[in-house]
Amino acid sequence: MGFVLIVFISQVDLRPFEGYPKTIFGFYVFALLLLILTYFVAPSVRGARAWIPLGGSLFDFKFQTSEIAKLSLIILFSFFWAKSHVGIGHIKNLLKSFIYFAIPAILVLLQPDLGTVLIFFAIWFGYLLISGIKWKHLIIALLIFSIAISLMWTSFLKDYQKERIIGLFYPEHDPLGINYNVIQAKIAIGSAGFLGKGFGGGTQVKLGFLPEAQTDFIFAAFIEEWGILGAFFLIAAFMLMLFRIVMAGLVSDNNFSRFFCLGSVIMFLAQFILNTGSNLGILPVVGVSFPFLSYGGSNLLTGVLTIGIIQGIILRNKQL
Repeated sequence: MGFVLIVFISQVDLRPFEGYPKTIFGFYVFALLLLILTYFVAPSVRGARAWIPLGGSLFDFKFQTSEIAKLSLIILFSFFWAKSHVGIGHIKNLLKSFIYFAIPAILVLLQPDLGTVLIFFAIWFGYLLISGIKWKHLIIALLIFSIAISLMWTSFLKDYQKERIIGLFYPEHDPLGINYNVIQAKIAIGSAGFLGKGFGGGTQVKLGFLPEAQTDFIFAAFIEEWGILGAFFLIAAFMLMLFRIVMAGLVSDNNFSRFFCLGSVIMFLAQFILNTGSNLGILPVVGVSFPFLSYGGSNLLTGVLTIGIIQGIILRNKQL
């Protein structure tokens, strides 16, 4: 289904939308409305209201609205930077871009979903870096975010989220509680060896010691079965995908397409770093999926939509 969607989306040319800012902002507002709707209608799943149930009695499908918000941010920032990247150093533009990031970030924090907020920030901050911003303006942006982090810690983060961050610095603290998941992930990775235990042979997964093995800790589960060699090929394939997206952006014929490709790389790379970092115990566990590997329809939908748009950019470049 994802492959069919990629083929279909690749036929849609987004370049004309660059001349229709109302359409781009409309998609952004639509994503915000979905986030607001989620707060009121989504059931609580593991303490978070992030998924809207769809299908009723026909089929059980839950849609994570923050995934659409990721794509809407990339499209909006691509348009914003394509139009104003020359003057991005102006404080007005910095604040405007921060507000675009902050509104969905606050709505997602209310769910609460710290991992997605960090991805939102990575997208915003990554665009600042690739826009050629001056160092003094970059420091201003970091100061703004530091203030936002302080407010987030005092007003938005739940106690268990704070404990996960604290647990990162005290890895042996509460081994049966807050650090249990990371300890089990380290055991899965450390016991894999060079070739792993074989398909379906991961004891940490089979015996149920490794929680969320199909989503948050899929990287540890994969290494346990396929070993360090498998991890090498997995990371190499992922990096090759990112390299191809960067090259597609660099040879694109317009700024909007270039910024979209680079923004997509930022999103995928942020998810990769947060997921693998939490599996290795060098970053806090914030519930971020590994792109195209973790189980989950919403994350996969965002991924294939993004790849479909990029594939369309590549096809139209070849036709020039």
